[in-house]
Amino acid sequence: MTIDLNSIGIKAKSAADKLSLVPTKEKNKILFEMAKTLRKNVKQILEVNQKDLISAKGVSASFLDRLTLDEDRIEKVAQGLEQVAKLPDPLGNVTNGWVNHAGLQIIQKRVPLGVVGIIYEARPNVTVDAAALCFKSGNAVILRGGKEAFNTNLKLVELLQKTLSQEGYDESAIQILTDTSHEVANAFMQLTDYLDVLIPRGGATLIKTVVQNAKVPVIETGAGNCHIYVDQSANLQMAKKIIINAKCQRPAVCNATEKLLIHESVAKEYLPEIVKELKNYNVEVRADKKAQEIMGNDVIAATAEDWDTEYNDYIIAVKVVSTMDEAIRHINQHGTKHSETIITNDYAKSQQFLNRIDAAAVYVNASTRFTDGFEYGFGAEIGISTQKLHARGPMGLEALTTTKYVVRGNGQIRE
Repeated sequence: MTIDLNSIGIKAKSAADKLSLVPTKEKNKILFEMAKTLRKNVKQILEVNQKDLISAKGVSASFLDRLTLDEDRIEKVAQGLEQVAKLPDPLGNVTNGWVNHAGLQIIQKRVPLGVVGIIYEARPNVTVDAAALCFKSGNAVILRGGKEAFNTNLKLVELLQKTLSQEGYDESAIQILTDTSHEVANAFMQLTDYLDVLIPRGGATLIKTVVQNAKVPVIETGAGNCHIYVDQSANLQMAKKIIINAKCQRPAVCNATEKLLIHESVAKEYLPEIVKELKNYNVEVRADKKAQEIMGNDVIAATAEDWDTEYNDYIIAVKVVSTMDEAIRHINQHGTKHSETIITNDYAKSQQFLNRIDAAAVYVNASTRFTDGFEYGFGAEIGISTQKLHARGPMGLEALTTTKYVVRGNGQIRE
C-alpha cells in the first residue's frame, strides 16, 4: 500500500471538527472562490483530462463521454459550486423541541455526519459536486475516484484545496486517495476509526463490491434498472414521448429507463410503433417471447440475465404482460428500487402502482429521468439512494446531516 490511510483519516477528522464551526456566510464565500479558481485554470484541467482520455482504452462510448471535460462542462461544474453556495444551510436547524416532565428543555437539531467517504467511477464532475456538498454541510470528505479519471480528479482536488488554503482553512477538509488500487479501496472501506459513512456512486458492480466488503456504514446509490409500464388505458402518444426521453436522452445515467413492460391488449398495436421509434435512435431492442411473436426479426431474444441488467447504453428490453399485477411483480423482483413509471389514464391503477412498487421514486405519466436532485429542487445531489436508511432518493444537503439532541436543565436528576 503506497498511501497511509490512517494519516488521511486523522487529518479528515481534525478538519471535520473545525469545519463544523465555520459560519454559513464564510462557507458560501469559499464555494464562490472555488468556482473562480476552476474558471481560471480551465486550460490546466483540460490538459490533464486529455491525458486520461488518451489512457482510457477498451471503454464504451458512453463511459468515455462521462470521462470527458470541455470548457462548457467545466463552466457547469463551476456553476454547480455557486448553486451549492446559494442553497440553505441545514446545519443548526431545529427539527423538534419540547419540555419534558422533569422540566428539561430538549431540542433536536441538524449536525454534520462527520467524515464522508465517496467511491465513484469516471465522472470528474462528481469530484467537485461531492466536495461542495460535503463542505457546505460541514463534513470532511475523502474521495476515491476511478483510475480512468485519475489525473483529472487530482487536478480538481488540488485546485479546491488551493482555495481552502488561500482562505485560511484546512485543506484536509477535501482529500483524494492517490492510489486507485483494489487493495487500497478495500482498506478504505474498512476505515471504521475515521469514516462515518461511505457512499458508492457508479454501476451495480461497484455498489455490490462496496456493500459486501465495507465495515463502514454504507448508503447505496446509483444502480438503476428502471422500468416503464404502459397500461391498456395509456395515452400511447404520450407514452412514446416519455419512453424515448427516458431511454435516449442520456442512456448512460442511472435514471435512464432500461426495461419496457406493455399490457398485452395494446401490445400488437403499440409495439411496432415504439420499436420503430426506438430504432430511429439506434436503440437495440431485446424482447421476451410474446414480444418476439409480434415483432419477429425486428427484435433480439432477451435472456434471463437481461431482466436484471442495467445497460447504461442504447439497449432496452421489452416484455408483454397480461395484467398490471404481473408488471408490478416483475418490477419488484428485478428492479433496483430506483425509479419506476406507469403510463395510464386509470386513476385507481395509478394509485395501486404508486402504493405497491418498492422504489425510491415512483411516477405516473412522467419520465424516470426526473429522479435528480436538481429536478427535485434540492439544488444538487450527492447521489440517489436506493435503500431505506438513512436517506432515500436524491440526496441533497440535508441527507448529509444527522440530528443531535441538545438538552438543557437547571440541576435535574433522575429519581
